[in-house]
Parts: sequence; structure tokens; C-alpha cells
Amino acid sequence: MTLLTSRRGFLRAASLVSGALAVPAWARSGSAGLNAASDVLSGEDIRLSIGHAPFTVGGRTGHAIAINGSVPGPFIRLKEGQNVRLSVTNTLAEDTSIHWHGLLLPFQYDGVPGVSFPGIKPGQTFVYEFPIRQAGTYWYHSHSGLQEAMGHYGSIVIDPAGADPVGFDREHVIVLSDWSFVHPHTVYKKLKQNGGNFNFQKQTLGGLLAGKDQSAAERRMWGQMRMDPTDISDSTGAIYTYLVNGHGPDENWTGLFKPGERVRLRIVNAAAMTNFNVRIPGLAMTVVGTDGNNVQPVETDEFQIGVAETYDIVVRPTEDKAYGFIAEGIDRSGLVRATLAPRMGMIGPVPALRKRPLLTMKDMGMGEMDMSGGGAMAGMDHSKMPGMAMPAGSTAAEPAGAPMAGMDHSKMDMSGGAMAGMSHDMGSMKMLDPSVAPQVKMGPGVATLAPMPMDRTGERPTGLENEPHRVLTYSQLRSLDPNPDPRNPSREIDIHLTANMERYMWSFDGVKFSEGADPIAFRYNERVRVNLINDTMMPHPIHIHGHFFELVTGEKGNRPVKHTVNVLPGAKVAFDLTADALGDWAFHCHMLLHMHAGMFRVVTVRKDEDAA
Repeated sequence: MTLLTSRRGFLRAASLVSGALAVPAWARSGSAGLNAASDVLSGEDIRLSIGHAPFTVGGRTGHAIAINGSVPGPFIRLKEGQNVRLSVTNTLAEDTSIHWHGLLLPFQYDGVPGVSFPGIKPGQTFVYEFPIRQAGTYWYHSHSGLQEAMGHYGSIVIDPAGADPVGFDREHVIVLSDWSFVHPHTVYKKLKQNGGNFNFQKQTLGGLLAGKDQSAAERRMWGQMRMDPTDISDSTGAIYTYLVNGHGPDENWTGLFKPGERVRLRIVNAAAMTNFNVRIPGLAMTVVGTDGNNVQPVETDEFQIGVAETYDIVVRPTEDKAYGFIAEGIDRSGLVRATLAPRMGMIGPVPALRKRPLLTMKDMGMGEMDMSGGGAMAGMDHSKMPGMAMPAGSTAAEPAGAPMAGMDHSKMDMSGGAMAGMSHDMGSMKMLDPSVAPQVKMGPGVATLAPMPMDRTGERPTGLENEPHRVLTYSQLRSLDPNPDPRNPSREIDIHLTANMERYMWSFDGVKFSEGADPIAFRYNERVRVNLINDTMMPHPIHIHGHFFELVTGEKGNRPVKHTVNVLPGAKVAFDLTADALGDWAFHCHMLLHMHAGMFRVVTVRKDEDAA
């Protein structure tokens, strides 16, 4: 039998399977209520099987890697203080794994092949067994190849041992994800060939003439630097269908409520590559938890959820009507909607996609520079801008520290007015100056270094800067309980998020994991401040396994505790980590293709006598 015949046979068989069979019962419209039991796995012994399955969305059927035959996989509900034994059987013809995202457990059960265990071979069963030491909203997914992008993920809720500090009458678990009928390895190959392959929202002459895009002078400057201000998501709605609990935008997943109820929504971003902006027009959202940890309630109208983050929110719809739950990709190339309603069959309103955002000089790590002529750039002598070098590896690039080739700085008019008249030394703004980041290995994989990275935890995230309503920022989050380790860090380290976006090269400190990157070493129980500096022009959700960290924002004491932080372009984010879990742990960007390309490291935690 040829491969082509086999594939056709598979697709014919898949077309006979109803799309509903590929979605677990808990995720079907109206079924994920507080006491729903269908397809919810709980108790001390849980069995999971990983295998091939058809997946249908939008009238098309494709090939998924599913858990117990469903996408998303089964909803797992556990209790703080219990023990759990999870037997995972691999029916694939390739290795697989499950990582229990955000769970505190012995490192040998963390589920990262080549780091904490060998992986699960075809035909084998691996038993994960560990005590449940926490409560909250979490999830699980493959850490093998690109299986996660093909449907290998599911949600976890852990109920607290005592009283839940969050009061609610009903809850729904909402798993956001992205699905493509294009195989993820093909997506990766196309991005390696052309970093902007799926960006169909680039600036146009029509946009310039209509005044909707950047000015001609601004566009010339971005062009000289070989950068694209619309390059916000490299994998976009052009190839993705965005999902809520396995349902596409036209399938209207519905969560029920009775008017006046307090409804808790446990939201998981299980997407491979998509950060979402979440809102429920006409309904205020109160954020009560993030990454499984309770926070002091914050009311908002919209928030951005990075890949791998979780947010718990409470809403209280008082009217007998339907509300649209909207999750829009941050580049606004697509969205998925669901409905919150008192009865099945109702449809919540769906707003049109908003105008796609444009990146700014701040997203380059250029601080508060304003290219419009009304800000800090006005009147500057651009002949003194030696650091605005073009990316390494470009045929038109100049040596680091050289002026931007071809730019007549005396004629740069950013707003219709003259730029001359004020001399300002811009020599410190060297976008490839190695003194900015001495530990970064310079080369073709590092296109830029942020000259002036800023703490942006108090700023609205990418694309939400100018919305008229309330938008959540990290600085608004405060943990409900005091942080357990009040010590000041004993040392501080910098980690740069580096890339050449044109060549689709991603790394930490200019070194891909496959190039023999050294582990990040911590001594057991030490308190360390980690500074993440984003030298790229995309946000990166950075995740550490086996630990939580205290995000350094606001006053000390009740800073938010997280396992994943979305680092904005050109930004610097600091977190304090207590290395209290012995073993080897993964540390990586949770954009799956970025991690696959090399933005991954191993963190080692050893006692002093074990450190060699």
C-alpha cells in the first residue's frame, strides 16, 4: 500500500466520524458545569492513551494526535493532598510524553524527554506517580517534537484541600488553542524559508495614502533596519483556526448560566503559537487567579493571555441574554468566539476584528523614542546615530556601530517638520553593540540587541495600548497570600531572548539549545533574581518547569506568583526564584516553534555537595 493510498484511506475513514466524537463530553456546549462528570477523570488511578485520531472543525477533517481519542484531551480533576497515578500508554509509532504544566512534582515525572526521563516508546506505558501539593487551574501537553500543535493537550483543575477563597456558583473550563490543517513541520519549514511567510497584514501603499499606516519616513527607517512593524505573530490566522474547547468560531461553544450567578471561567491558553486578547463585551471580568495561584480580585474589561498561561476570572451576568466570549489573536488575523448564555441555542454577539497593531521603536528596545516627530526624536541630529546598524547576516548590513546605510539623516522628516535644530548624541543606541550584553554570543542568529530595554510590566500588552476600556497589566496583579519566601535574592543573572526573525533563528543569549548551550545552574534553596531581556520584536511567554517565581512588579510582599511570564518586545522582566526543587528542569519559550528552533535551556538545581 502506498503512502498516498494509505493517507486517502485514513481521510475517508475520518470523514465518517462525527466531529463531536473528537471532542470530549466536558467540552461540549453546555456540559462543563460545576458538577459535570462526563469524560472528567479523577481519583488516584487515571489512564491515558495517546494515539492518532481524526479531528473535524469548520467542515474539514484532519489528522490529530489525541489523548483518549479526543482534542482537547480529557479534563483531569484532582484534590490537593491526594496522590495520583497516571498511566500513559503510547499507541503512536514514535516517542511521546506528557508534561504536567505548572505542577510541583519530582523531576523524573516532569515529562521532558532527554531532560527528566527518556520519553515513552511506541507500545509502552509509563506511570507518573506523585503527590498533589497545590490547587488551581493547570494543563498538560506533549513535550515530544511538535505533537502539542497536533492536539496533544488537556486541562487540569485541582480543588483546594480547604475552603476555596473564590466564591462562585458555576464554573466552566475554557481551553483556547490553535489548529492548522498544515502539518507543524511544514509550517516550521516555511518559516525557516521566509520568516514573514504567513503575515498577510503587511503595510501597503493604500494604507499609507489613507493615513492608516506609518508615514513614508517611518517606513523607510524600518526598511533600512530590515524590520517589519507588522511582524507580531509569525504563525497567524492565515493558517490557524482558533478553538475554544475544540470548537471553531462557527461552532459556538456555549457555557450556561442562570442570571445572577457568579460564574468562574478557568481559562487555559494551550495554543502552540498564539497569544490571545480575551474580552466579554458588555460584561466586566474579575481576575481572581493566574497560573494556578490566587490573586487579589482585579476588575477589568480585557486581558492578554500568553501561550501556556492560565487565568481564572469571575463574571456575574445579571440579564437573561447571551454574551460573546471573544479570544482574538494579538495580531488580529483571526479570533474564536464562544457564548455564555442562560439557554442553549442562543448566540452571543461577535464584534469585527479590530485594526491590526503596529510595533514601535519601544518594541525595538529603544525606550521612549517617538518616531512621529512629536516626541523625543524631534530635533535630534541623526548624523550622530552610529549604532543603528542593520541585522547581522543581511547583505546590506553595515558593521555594528556604523550609521544606517543609505539614510540621509539631514532630510528625515518624521512629521512634516524639520528634524534639525537640536543636537543629541545617540551613540549609546547601538542595536548590535556587544557591550549591551557581554554574555550574548554574537553571530547570524542575533539580529539586534535592545539598547534600552524597559520594565513594561505596568504597560498594556502588545496591541491593546489604545483600547478605550480597561486592560489588565501584570503590575495590577497582587498575590492573595503573602509570598512564602521573603528573602532578598543573593545574586542576579541576565538572560537575553535573542533571534534573527528573518532567518527564523531563536535562542537564549545567542546560543541555540542544539549548539550545546550550558545549563543554567542554581544551588538548592538559593534565592536568585533572573532578568529576562527581550532583544526581539515579538512577545515571548517564558516558562520554567518545577518552580514558581515571584514577578518583580510593585511593592514586595504580595507580588504575583507565576510559572510563565510573557515578556513584551524590547522589555526587561525580572523575577525572583527560590530554587527549591532538586533535579534538571526545562526552561524555554512556550511558543512551540521558537522552542523547537532553539529558545530552550536546562536548569539544574543541586545541593552544594552535588555541584561538580
